[in-house]
Amino acid sequence: MDEAQRRLLQCNRLQFVTNLEVAPLWDLLLQKEIFSQDMIEEIQSAGTRRDQARALITDLQTRGRQALPLFLACLEETGQNELASILKEGCRNQTGGPLQVNPVKMHKPDEKKSSGENRIKELKRNADKDFILTADPCGHCLIINNVDFLEHTNLSRRDGSDIDCEKLERRFRSFHFDVLVQRNLKGQEIHSELQKLAGKDHSHLDCCLVVILSHGCESRHIQFPGGVYGTDGIPIPVERIVKYFDGFQCPSLRGKPKLFIIQACGGEQKDKGFELDSGAESPTNGQGDSVQSDATPFNVSAGSFDQLDAVASLPTPSDILVAYSTFPGFVSWRDKQTGSWYVETLDSVLGQDAASEDLQALLVMVANQVSAKGVYKQIPGYFNYLRKRFFFMTS
Repeated sequence: MDEAQRRLLQCNRLQFVTNLEVAPLWDLLLQKEIFSQDMIEEIQSAGTRRDQARALITDLQTRGRQALPLFLACLEETGQNELASILKEGCRNQTGGPLQVNPVKMHKPDEKKSSGENRIKELKRNADKDFILTADPCGHCLIINNVDFLEHTNLSRRDGSDIDCEKLERRFRSFHFDVLVQRNLKGQEIHSELQKLAGKDHSHLDCCLVVILSHGCESRHIQFPGGVYGTDGIPIPVERIVKYFDGFQCPSLRGKPKLFIIQACGGEQKDKGFELDSGAESPTNGQGDSVQSDATPFNVSAGSFDQLDAVASLPTPSDILVAYSTFPGFVSWRDKQTGSWYVETLDSVLGQDAASEDLQALLVMVANQVSAKGVYKQIPGYFNYLRKRFFFMTS
């Protein structure tokens, strides 16, 4: 949708939110391929009729150039002629003529040839339970790699993190993501990068991925625990990171999987497991000085968080998965020479099994392998709000 069409909708937003009857539109919006079924379900979950109308108008602005004339046709077919007249008149003033509905050429699945064709066909047979990735690139991937922290923070250098970053950048490029790596970001710079990514038009992409490698801490939360540090020592709750991409702040990702991978500590506790051999050595003695933790204390005053973010309920998350390198409250181990236990294992599992297993199954494999490492134990986990299975595009 071009800027003039967006302005037309924005200028008449109140009229549409007040008067639009959304219920008769759903089948037509799907039939004319203005929205996918997943996107329609996301709009319907917004709440009242007024809330659904507001979400529909917001999402409509993220669709293609033909979305407005097709939406106008839907209004006329459902008898909402007053609203249709508003759009017609606005378009005449902009173009000097009536709004034209031009056919859009749709490509059949067998017209899109690629080395991953068989995989795509397999997934299409399971569209009711699997997310379908056909775009190339399939989505944006932002990797934030914080290694060097300002002296006043008392946060140590994260040796080995560059190794993690290189592995994940290479892996996700091979999975057809458009990867952007940002290194050593302060707290506000992290917020800025997340806002820029959330503000992009994801309409023609299938998913989005955010990876953060940093020191971590415990954090007050409602749904997603933990926080990560900027290089200036400013803590950012994971919950706030996820919120940038919810259905209200990032409408073009509604109905699409939004994935987050957090390599950082969830706290300061060191887990020795259920049973420990009396002759076993600690990681410091047994593995030299190469093993480090990303744990840092979380001591902040009550005013350190914006009050709204600290107490307000978040919108119900949809199609979100947040993977953590460690269980909330515990440390996450990192080797100076080989990188973190979690990323090393994740990269290995993705390389071996991503072609045949969905993301949840892969994360269970990672947890099983990481939990068997070292004297001190580490158990990764994840919070899953995906409605379907997610398979990476591996070919």
